[in-house]
Formats: sequence, structure tokens, C-alpha cells
Amino acid sequence: MLINDLLKLHRTAVETSVELVSKASADDLGNRTPCAEWTLADLLAHMTTQHRGFAAAARGNGNDLTVWEVRPATVAEHVEAAADLLAAFAEPEVPQRVFDLPEFGASFPALQAVGFHFIDYVVHGWDVARSLGLDYRLAPELAEPALRIALSVPDAGRGEPGAPFAPAVTSNDDDPLHRILAALGRAPEWS
Repeated sequence: MLINDLLKLHRTAVETSVELVSKASADDLGNRTPCAEWTLADLLAHMTTQHRGFAAAARGNGNDLTVWEVRPATVAEHVEAAADLLAAFAEPEVPQRVFDLPEFGASFPALQAVGFHFIDYVVHGWDVARSLGLDYRLAPELAEPALRIALSVPDAGRGEPGAPFAPAVTSNDDDPLHRILAALGRAPEWS
């Protein structure tokens, strides 16, 4: 896949997740999520931090550890961080940039780094929707690329505390979203 094609798909995934987060009220922040041990407030803090960190990395400042510090976030702060991330990813230098991602302990070419963030927001959009009791529809153009990325996530370390994804779960479902979720350790039927 070409980086510019992935950036378009990424924008759709992020905008979808923002639309869902925007439906959350203060009363919803204590809701459970499919992310083990996380409430919606915890997930929102994580998502906002990831937007800030990846935006910094897209601008060549990913090694600034302060942008990766997880802090509580409001819905408005999340929306602002997502807008900044999309602006950073739209900068013309991004396709050639190397992203410093300290949480992965390495630097990655733009295509790979954007892929990391893309799959995270396909899944986190679903996490938010499930936490709010809403339906989640994966945009058809996202299905095949997201499944390809989900199936390429290594199994190593998935059972460790703080791992980004749990070990894969078995799914005999043909639905692409369900296959993506199962590949990344989510139970598609979670409610």
C-alpha cells in the first residue's frame, strides 16, 4: 500500500473514532471498555496521548517523552488532539519522515508508523462504541487494509502487562471487523 492511500484511510478511521468519542458524556466516562481494566476515561486518556505523541513524531519530535505522558483528558481535549494529529499527518514531509516512537523503543518509516496508528483507531473506535452501547460500522474501504495489518501484528509479548493487544482469539466469523478484533485479542461479541 502507498503511504498517501494509507493516510486517507487513517483519516477516515480517526474521524470515525472522534465522532464516536463526541457522543460520550461525563456520565459515560466510568463505563467499562473492551480494553482490560480500562474505563472509558482511561481509554480516552490513552487515545488523546497517542494522538499527541504521533503528531509530535510526524513533526520529527517523537523523542519528546513529555508528549507521551498519559493524563486525564476531556472529550474536547481529545477532539483537539485528533485535529492536531490529522493536521500533522497532512504535512507534505510526512510520507518521507521517520517516526521516533519511544513506546516501541525504535524509529519507523512513515508507512509503518501510520499503520500502527491506523489499526489502533479502527479498534479503539469499536472500543468506544461498545463502551457507549452504540453500533460500529467499519467503513468498507478500511476492512481489507485493517485486516492485513491486524494479521501482521506479532504474537510475541501479547500476554504481558501493558501489551497493546491481547493474544488472538478464535473466530470463525467471516465479518472483516470481527476477524480484525479477534486477531487483536478482542471478543467481537463484547458488550
